[in-house]
Amino acid sequence: MRLALVGAGRQGSRRLGGIERLGQDSIVVVADPDERAGRSLARRAGCPWTPDWAQAVDADADAVLVCNPPDGHAEVTLRALRRGRHVFCEKPLGLTAAAAWEMVDAAGTAGRTLKCGFNYRHHPAIAQAHAWVSAGRIGALTALRCVHGTGGRPSFEHEWRTRAERSGGGILMDQGVHVLDLFRWFAGSFTEALGSVATAYWPIGPVEDNAFAILRGDGLLGTLHVSWTQWKNVFSFEAIGADGTAVVEGLGGSYGVERVILRRPSQGGVREEDVTEFRAPDASWTAEWQEFTAAVAEHREPQGGGRDGALALALVEAIYRSSREGRAAAVGPAIPGTSGTPART
Repeated sequence: MRLALVGAGRQGSRRLGGIERLGQDSIVVVADPDERAGRSLARRAGCPWTPDWAQAVDADADAVLVCNPPDGHAEVTLRALRRGRHVFCEKPLGLTAAAAWEMVDAAGTAGRTLKCGFNYRHHPAIAQAHAWVSAGRIGALTALRCVHGTGGRPSFEHEWRTRAERSGGGILMDQGVHVLDLFRWFAGSFTEALGSVATAYWPIGPVEDNAFAILRGDGLLGTLHVSWTQWKNVFSFEAIGADGTAVVEGLGGSYGVERVILRRPSQGGVREEDVTEFRAPDASWTAEWQEFTAAVAEHREPQGGGRDGALALALVEAIYRSSREGRAAAVGPAIPGTSGTPART
C-alpha cells in the first residue's frame, strides 16, 4: 500500500520501523507541524514532508497512519475515511468513546478498514497466554490482574501527554487503555467499574499519574494499577482460572525479559510451571502492521479494530466517572455521533 503518515514523533518512528522491516508498503508523505521532526522522518522514508496533515490525507494514498497526539485522532481519521482511505490510528482512538464510535461508523459507511494501535496483543508472551486461556489450559477464567507502570523523565510535566486538552487524560489514557484492551480481549465485556485516580507526584493536574480500578464482568473480576510513578518500569499480567494461572512478566527492554508462565496444580499440591522466555527484539510493531494489511486485503475486521478502541474508551470513561462520583459506575458504549468531553475532564 501507499501510505500517508501523520505525526513524526516517537510513535510515528516506531510505526515506520515496523513497516520498513516488512519492506512491502511505502510512505508517500509525512505530515507534522514540527519541521525538524517531519523532515527527518520524511528523509528516512524517502518521501516529501508537509506541515499540513490535511494535505497528507488528501495525497494519493491507500491508507493513512495516524500518529499525532490524541486530540487530532478523530479529525484526521474521519477526513481520511471519508476520502476512501483505510486508517491505522494510534491509541487511544479518540478523546471520547462517542468520538471513537463516530470513527467506527465512518469506516463502515466508507467500507474501509479502521484499526486501533494495540500492539500489546502482538507481544509473543501475551499472545501465548491468550492462546492458553482460549484453549482452556487454566480452566474457566475467574480473574485478571495487571500492574503496569513507568517513571517520568526530566521535564515530563511539560509533555503533551500530561495536558488534558491534548491527551484526554493521564496514565489511564496512556498505558491504561492498553491494559483495558487486553482485559476485553481475554475476558470479553465488563459491566461495572470501581475506580480511583490521583495526581500523586507530578504537577500535572487535572490529569492523573496513578489509577486503580476493579472491573466486574460476567462472573469474573479484573483489577489494574497503572502508574507514572513506578520509577522502575514494570509489566505484570495474570489470567487466573479455576485450574491454573497464565502469567506474563516483562515486555523486553526496560521492562525486563518478556516471559510467559503457565502454573497449574498437580497431585499432592505440587505446582507445575511451564516457563518460556522471549529475548528477541520487540517485533510487536511489525506483527501488528501485518495484521492491519492482512485485514485490508481480506476485507475483514482487524484484531484490535476500531470497535475495540471505542469499547476500551468506554471502560476508561466508566473508571473516571467512578472516581469522580465515589461509587461504582456502569460501563456502556457511547452512542455514535453524540457530543462528549475528554474522558478525564
